[in-house]
Amino acid sequence: MALTQGARAVPPRRWLAGLAWALWTLAMLGIVASLWWDRLLRQAGRADLVQSNAIGLAFLLALVSAPTVGAVLAARRPRHPVGWLLLGLGASIGLTGFTDGYALYGLLARPGSLPAARWPAIYGPAVAVAGIACLGFVLLLTPTGRLPSPRWRWWARVAAAAPVVYLVALTLTPEPLDTFYRSVVTNPLGLRTPLELPIKITRAAVAVTVVALVVGTLSLVVRFRRARGTERQQLRWVALAAGLASLAILMALAGMVTRNPALRNWGIGVSFAVLPPAIGAAILRYRLYDLDRIISRTLGYGLLTLLLAAGYAVVALGLGQLLGQDSSLAVAGATLAVAALFQPLRRRVQAGVDRRFNRRRHDAARIVEAFSTRLSDQVDLDGLTAEVLGVVDQTMQPTRASLWLRRQPVSNASTATARRR
Repeated sequence: MALTQGARAVPPRRWLAGLAWALWTLAMLGIVASLWWDRLLRQAGRADLVQSNAIGLAFLLALVSAPTVGAVLAARRPRHPVGWLLLGLGASIGLTGFTDGYALYGLLARPGSLPAARWPAIYGPAVAVAGIACLGFVLLLTPTGRLPSPRWRWWARVAAAAPVVYLVALTLTPEPLDTFYRSVVTNPLGLRTPLELPIKITRAAVAVTVVALVVGTLSLVVRFRRARGTERQQLRWVALAAGLASLAILMALAGMVTRNPALRNWGIGVSFAVLPPAIGAAILRYRLYDLDRIISRTLGYGLLTLLLAAGYAVVALGLGQLLGQDSSLAVAGATLAVAALFQPLRRRVQAGVDRRFNRRRHDAARIVEAFSTRLSDQVDLDGLTAEVLGVVDQTMQPTRASLWLRRQPVSNASTATARRR
């Protein structure tokens, strides 16, 4: 919501919201089109060219995550560039799937069946590089929508110029960069030079674009060290998502080492899917200060589940030895024992987790409890006012706090006293 000089809220322009969801629709159609091309390639007997053999639910979540969050951000905060960059990332994914399928079908599966199939083969890699560049700028501009400082402008210009240089160099390459098409396609605009200069320029531009991802990640670290208040809390959401993405990447590496494609695919998919929602929540400031509570509740219920599962197994095995392995009484007894232990165990586990991982909430609960005990003995109004403000400052930590009490007029107080007598 934008504010005018009269502090009057002005809703975002409807056409910008419509544009955001139109781009989201195009991204989704691109993903659907890539699956449709794969179906046509199988029907043409070229299943070896199918691009989605490794795509499962995890990859689908990753493909949908960025454009969806981008559409929500762009519709609600149209002046914030990160939403449009996420939409650009999603559009590049969808367009890459469409152009790859078009080129594979029109050049290799059914040569000559589609018009102008050479151009997607030539310019398809530029779409992917543009998507990587969008991701780098997402990291660079999160969460404020501005660079960390004016000193980063030169790098932003370099990162923005790299995809443009790549596109120009790609136009001058004599052959497509993808080895699939080199035997069937030549670039009519390409230039053959002794040193293969256009190809070397494309490699340098890709290197700069990949480095931009690393620089964007480092910029978040710089922001976090300098940030205070709301911005620091926003970056904590991004840091949480980055931690989860790192664990997912480790899972993917474990899948590669153990040659487990399902584990590898889920790791890669989850690592790409978790970051956009965290960025969206940080920018929209949705439940911004509930991060500690979410972490403590996740740890608490995770630990509680493990303890109850272990308790259920112990009780079920113990009763099974006494009553027989197939006895329904053993299952019923274990279930009742777990149900009886749930609430007291949950309180103890959550208290221990809060004491260790959510210290602010734990200390706030102790301060409020101590204040409630002292409140019954407090009769001085000025002392009570100072006590209330002190408790609010310690528990909620506001930037400013004040308390206004409406004092009863003296005449009314005297009348009330006389009536009581």
